[in-house]
Amino acid sequence: MANEESARMSVATFRAALAYRFNLRADQSSFEEIDKNIRDGIEIRGTNLWVLMLAIFIASIGLNVNSTAVIIGAMLISPLMGPIMGVGYGVGINDYLLIRKSIGNLLVSFLIGLFTSTIYFLISPLSVAQSELLSRTSPTIWDVLIALFGGLAGIIASTRKEKSIVIPGVAIATALMPPLCTAGYGLANGSMEMFFGAFYLFFINCVFIAFATLLLIGYLKPPHKQFVNEKLERKVKFYTYMVVMGTILPSIYLAYGLVTREVFNSRANDFIKNEMVFENSFIAKQEISANTQVIDITLIGQQISDERFNELSKKLEQYRLPKARLVLHQTVIKELDEATLKQSLLADVLNSNQQVFDTKNKQLQDLQNELANLRTKQNQQSEYLQEQKKIFAELVAQYPQVQKLAVAKTSEYQMNADVASSVLLLNITSNKSLSRTERKKISDWLKVRTGVDQVKLSIETH
Repeated sequence: MANEESARMSVATFRAALAYRFNLRADQSSFEEIDKNIRDGIEIRGTNLWVLMLAIFIASIGLNVNSTAVIIGAMLISPLMGPIMGVGYGVGINDYLLIRKSIGNLLVSFLIGLFTSTIYFLISPLSVAQSELLSRTSPTIWDVLIALFGGLAGIIASTRKEKSIVIPGVAIATALMPPLCTAGYGLANGSMEMFFGAFYLFFINCVFIAFATLLLIGYLKPPHKQFVNEKLERKVKFYTYMVVMGTILPSIYLAYGLVTREVFNSRANDFIKNEMVFENSFIAKQEISANTQVIDITLIGQQISDERFNELSKKLEQYRLPKARLVLHQTVIKELDEATLKQSLLADVLNSNQQVFDTKNKQLQDLQNELANLRTKQNQQSEYLQEQKKIFAELVAQYPQVQKLAVAKTSEYQMNADVASSVLLLNITSNKSLSRTERKKISDWLKVRTGVDQVKLSIETH
């Protein structure tokens, strides 16, 4: 009995510790304050409307120039979270008018954002879809999870007495602005595939942020309003869960396709790395298509026999690629000399014309010439430095008081003179002054020594 009592006390203590650690009501605001904060954030007009439009422009520019920092800045100042949380909160407290108002403001925000981004991308001279744009067109189940967990973090932060940096972080994580701007890019450039992909990501974020709000409000249980009738309440709840399920199903399908492609590519690369290794042949080109499950290889070198090809095809099952098909293109070259290799690559691999080939060769020759010129200049510079050292040593031998020497050879141009004269500039640091006679001797000696027309001396005495 004592052991049972001790076990019950341990369990009770553990539960109390968990309740203490995970208690969401300890620093919770009053329900009146929560209600006021959420309702105040729903309206998109006046200041909020201007901020939304400016944030859309900033996000569009960031996507256009592929700047992650600019996009993050736009997400931080976006007021889109308010109406989305308002929808979930309205469903949670059975406030039909609040639901309508939140959806109306969210729809206005969406249309204004889409219009603003479309106008920007129509007038922007940059039309190439950068990686930041392309990454917002293929949402999966992971985007659903990000929106759900981000929405939960956001509504938890909104219901606290002391506000934190969580909400800005949620705005960055759930990324409402970029997909909306990407949808505008799709409209501006006539790409419906990009438009619908980005719109779906935006829709996922909206639905699951609202759903996360609904879940937390259901847990906190604030004072509920009553619908006009129970039938309307059941209809709202039914449509809510239908929208959630309808939103999540396509993302699961897309995620399955993404995972399938990644797995196929990984296994195909392992197969190529381990099996497509030959003594007298090498892979010049490889293409892996997960959609058609084809591994297309172009080989250059000695021909691979049919028996060897059949063995390789059978080995695909060992790499868990039973439905994959190996396609092999071979360019047979008995001796892989440079000229033959260039011709083969030109004809069978690069699929280019002779003009492109010649251009590449010319570019290579130009680079080689440039490298040779650079080496020549380096050698000349080295010889010039050695010559300067000799001049300094000879000068010190004649005038031991010389401590430092700076030398520069240049050209001097004069008015009405067709040819420039060569000038040697010297800056001499000496611990004793040099007489005029000594300076003239140095100047005459250097003219003969270096072959210049003039020598100009600058003497510093320390």
